[in-house]
Amino acid sequence: MTTNSYAHILKPLHLGFTTIKNRVVMGSMHTGLEDRFYNYPKLAAYFGERAKGGVGLIITGGISPNRQGWLLPAGGTMNTLGDIAPHRLVTHAVHKHGAKILMQILHAGRYGYQPFVVSASPIKSPISPFKPRQMSEKQILNTIDDYVNCASLAKKAGYDGVEIMGSEGYLLNQFLSRHVNQREDRWGGPIENRMRFAVEIVKGIRAQVGEKFIICFRLSLLDLVHDGNTMKEVVTIAQALEKAGITLLNTGIGWHEARIPTIVTSVPRAAFVDYTAEVKKHVAVPVIASNRINMPDTAEEILASGKADMVQMARPLLADAFWVNKTATNRVDEINTCIACNQACLDHTFKNQRATCLVNPRAAFETELVYLKAKQPKRVAVVGGGVAGMSAATVAASRGHQVTLFEASHEVGGQFNLAKVVPGKEEFHETIRYFKVQIEKTGVDLRLNTKVNREQLEREGFEEIIIATGVVPRALRIEGSDSPQVLSYAEVLRGAPVGQKVAVIGAGGIGFDVSEYLLKPEHQPQPQPLADWQREWGVDPNPNYVSEGGTQAAEVHPPVREIYLLQRKTSALGAGLGKTSGWVHRAQLKKHAVRMLRGVQYKAVTNEGLWIDMAGQDQLLRVDTIVVCAGQESVKDLMPSAEQNTLANYHIIGGAKLAAELDAKRAIREGAEIASKL
Repeated sequence: MTTNSYAHILKPLHLGFTTIKNRVVMGSMHTGLEDRFYNYPKLAAYFGERAKGGVGLIITGGISPNRQGWLLPAGGTMNTLGDIAPHRLVTHAVHKHGAKILMQILHAGRYGYQPFVVSASPIKSPISPFKPRQMSEKQILNTIDDYVNCASLAKKAGYDGVEIMGSEGYLLNQFLSRHVNQREDRWGGPIENRMRFAVEIVKGIRAQVGEKFIICFRLSLLDLVHDGNTMKEVVTIAQALEKAGITLLNTGIGWHEARIPTIVTSVPRAAFVDYTAEVKKHVAVPVIASNRINMPDTAEEILASGKADMVQMARPLLADAFWVNKTATNRVDEINTCIACNQACLDHTFKNQRATCLVNPRAAFETELVYLKAKQPKRVAVVGGGVAGMSAATVAASRGHQVTLFEASHEVGGQFNLAKVVPGKEEFHETIRYFKVQIEKTGVDLRLNTKVNREQLEREGFEEIIIATGVVPRALRIEGSDSPQVLSYAEVLRGAPVGQKVAVIGAGGIGFDVSEYLLKPEHQPQPQPLADWQREWGVDPNPNYVSEGGTQAAEVHPPVREIYLLQRKTSALGAGLGKTSGWVHRAQLKKHAVRMLRGVQYKAVTNEGLWIDMAGQDQLLRVDTIVVCAGQESVKDLMPSAEQNTLANYHIIGGAKLAAELDAKRAIREGAEIASKL
């Protein structure tokens, strides 16, 4: 028997009245399936797959205890007996595989996107449209009853417990912190009053459900907002919750409105675990660590060093439902790692779309995107080894087809090879590693350094040919654009020398990435060390912080280059970036003094620099290098036209199909979908 180096992750946790089979928690993540009862069969399949994949404890997306608490109009609630039946599908699907499941009770407070919103004080949130009404004493007491009723119904629906959402800036967090709670009655003022609401909820639930029911409380350990709590106040709350009867204490970091990133890919792995360890010193209940834990080594280290009793991951279990089983059987290299990009999970949630995952398009689509064994194995050629091609090749091969993958360069990965060198995108290495292992495991015949044409493919007798040849950077077509100081983004990211003063043409995702790459000091290690990241974003490194909300003044190094970021459009720069991560990129460039210009016409490149036209005025930007990030063009010359007769069936996916807004999420999904149908 092989020994496993992840003994702490796999160790059961005994809670006295029940046992969780290991230390991995699938954290709460709203998928959008929770809000409509007719989607619960899909939700059950989604959670069922993760339970089958080995996770010990699952926490659902937020379910509201009443109408005022809705995140969205008519969101998911649990307040009548009629709500129980759909939830039973979920609890049954999870219990079948020996996992436990908690229902998260979430009252959005002032974060709700609906007109009934209420809060501790009538202060509007910067991230939602409606100003809340201040809750009266009567409303507070009624809401406590609603929480108790909600937990009681959850028990009837077969849940092993509930999680009370008290972090991220939702209602209970709004009461816990002076940032919103400006009340002068018994629910506001000193911490003993501000925490009364949360404590009374826990007491009420415990009295109602009895001892043998898990109550987990997700507490904000670091508010990261003005007038946020100090660690002393956080510990006071944690101890009061323990006394009131919680079973588990979970970690929340930062409010949604905080201007410090907490989960995007540039945040170092396990960046906040020391704050969890600090709280753990003061309570006896098991404590759960959270945020940017995505691989077993990180999780094992946290548990082995005693910083937490469990580790929580949400997005990593979207990316790979079988994360725990792969860890337990020493197949860590087969884990499809979460790259913390937020593009298909959180960005979808905030746009009211169903959440899924960029690297795993089956997430939350388990009943719709199904990979069945092929009845008739076919010979399949995939041309292009970017993420679209690798996704198509590995899914087709896993279904039993004979697949050959042709890649013209010396390595697979396509545009991800460029993305992985951008500061804060180091996780992209993991996706390439995952696909390389999958190519090997599924028996894809990989032919590197091989450029093919249609005649060759037809001659080799392939029945299905998938064109995933991707894109090439679009060239600049103005006077002087062939000068040596004009480079494409691909040349820059591959290491071409760049001067001190730079104009970046095109302010889409790639323009922002290239600007961040050019701001990185030569000697800065990647990924960025935690202490440097804390300094740069103004996070207090002291776990026992006395600063408000754990923030301090940010220290920004002087920029290593002078950069102009230019776009033709007159809209704000970066408007098309991801909803939950775009602000981080915009803030990053702003604090490094990047000059962002819009409504620019490009005239000519001369020895002096770049001539532009702004508002009818000619201007010279005296720059040494011009980097072109003005979009891409599809490479689709292998694709036959509609009238051509061919022996094989041709399909086109990814960038080759559509170059606009180069989109890995679409590319991987298209690859998987086409391969699932062959």
